[in-house]
Amino acid sequence: MNQTSAGKIQVTTENIFPIIKKFLYSDHEIFLRELVANAVDAIQKIKTLADKGIETGELGDLFVQVSIDKEKGTLHIKDKGIGMTSEEIERYITQIAFSGARDFLEKYDDAQSIIGKFGLGFYSAFMVADLVEVKSRSYQKDASGVIWSCNGSPDYDMAHAEIEERGTEIILHINEENKAFLEPESIKGLLVKYCRFLPVSIRFEQDEAPINNPTPAWIKSPTSLTDEEYKNFYHELFPHQFEDPLFWIHLNVDHPFNLTGILFFPKVKQSYEVKRNRISLYSKQVFVTDHVEEIVPEFMMLLEGVIDSPDIPLNVSRSYLQSDQNVKKISNYITKKVAAKLEEMFNENRADYESKWEDISIFVKYGIISEEKFREKAEKRYLLKTVDGKYYTREEWLDEVKAIQTDKNNKVIMLYTNDKLQQNAYITRAKERGYTVLEFNQIIDPHFISHIEHQDSQIQCKRVDAEAIDQLIEKEDTPECLLNEEQKEVLKKLFGEAVENKNGTVEIKSLSPDDFPVQITKPEFMRRMTEMQHLSPMGGQPAFEFYTVVINGNHTGINRILDEKDEARKMAQVKHYYDLALLQQNMLKGEAMTEFLKRSVAMIH
Repeated sequence: MNQTSAGKIQVTTENIFPIIKKFLYSDHEIFLRELVANAVDAIQKIKTLADKGIETGELGDLFVQVSIDKEKGTLHIKDKGIGMTSEEIERYITQIAFSGARDFLEKYDDAQSIIGKFGLGFYSAFMVADLVEVKSRSYQKDASGVIWSCNGSPDYDMAHAEIEERGTEIILHINEENKAFLEPESIKGLLVKYCRFLPVSIRFEQDEAPINNPTPAWIKSPTSLTDEEYKNFYHELFPHQFEDPLFWIHLNVDHPFNLTGILFFPKVKQSYEVKRNRISLYSKQVFVTDHVEEIVPEFMMLLEGVIDSPDIPLNVSRSYLQSDQNVKKISNYITKKVAAKLEEMFNENRADYESKWEDISIFVKYGIISEEKFREKAEKRYLLKTVDGKYYTREEWLDEVKAIQTDKNNKVIMLYTNDKLQQNAYITRAKERGYTVLEFNQIIDPHFISHIEHQDSQIQCKRVDAEAIDQLIEKEDTPECLLNEEQKEVLKKLFGEAVENKNGTVEIKSLSPDDFPVQITKPEFMRRMTEMQHLSPMGGQPAFEFYTVVINGNHTGINRILDEKDEARKMAQVKHYYDLALLQQNMLKGEAMTEFLKRSVAMIH
């Protein structure tokens, strides 16, 4: 007969204490955040009791005082909060993972400003101190003061102490390894990093001005804030950012999760660099991390700001996120909120939206490419800009060009340039035909062009110099070539000798007589792949540069080459036409450019 027995797992404090000290908090500097947060909780508790009429005495000036006694090697965190009796110290400090904050919330369930959760934050002190003292006096009438001390072992001492004021003081005797935490600049830097928006004033040393802002903009109602206040808060967050943000989104939701925050749109322009420390996560105004990849999709790393949510699951050290369904819901909410803001701007003031497009387009394009939830909302709100500075949505562009830019295969050709100065000659030719040429000159555009084609099989994108003008948008009626097969072979041989790049081939095409005599074209697909390789974070060798030398069989200059009897002059003309084609594509360099200039001068004389 099988017998079942029940029992309790025994945890020995001698074993668990060093584990908590060594592994619970991966970064030693976290101790200051935890102890200051505890002090803030103590003040929030006394405020709650006063609001409920339980504490009727004078609260006084409520703030957290942080100070250093370098001579004694101690760091002090002092508050005028609720304080503790000896029984409460026994309960909340000597019982590991018994949360005084949770206990308080169970009694007063509307005291939602309390930060503490796990009951472990106090023990972070032993990562940097070889002795920790707690001096405290409870708010309760007739309560006496108590002093508790521990050297990091399971043993502690507790005794009565004469303490005049309500509140608690934590005294850390900093160990040799962590003497840097006795330097004022070090502590001040940590207070700014972790505590700059805690909801209670924090003072450092003798300075009466608080080191933090207890009422940051994100906890206020959006209707109560002016544009100037939003901008001021942005510069408070990013003091080294001199430009104002373009606009912002104030997040404020309390169901099915609680989330507040402000996301700012900086001027992104050509920068494709994802900045991974520009959006900070807070939990009840306590800084948690600026690694928010789990909450914010990658393309939104181009934004800057703050997200605050008590519903985002954190590990017990409040140092990083733990994935669950809430994280996904919050991520989806933020994505939809940003997309909705763009849609609102587009609908309410199209001109203003267009004026900001150059600064936000890389963000919108990146989001459309990479995030389905964003694409669903933003797909109809991206703009196409022409070389003349006119803006279209995709649908508006289709309506504008469909009649003239549809080829014989019923594809609407999207002509574009990525360098309107370099490709001016090609743009001019296209405009003379009545074509609309768009600008795609951002680093992300090779990917975005491919996305456009993928989303709409009716559209085919071609750079304006990808083909001769008559070949860009092929029609049923094409000019007849005036050359016979023998002449074509002669030209191919002549130009083949001039083409020094082994990746270049020669083709004779039937083009308009007023088109260029010789052109260099690069296959759209190959060129786009090369551009994408340049963008790839993996780097790698770019694809070889394959191109075609296109000879206009109907140009009078080509006929003159065929008629030329002097072989030297004939090859000089061939070389000159070829160099002109290279020059148009910015491919004429070094010695070849020098020879071209000499030849040009000689021809003039």
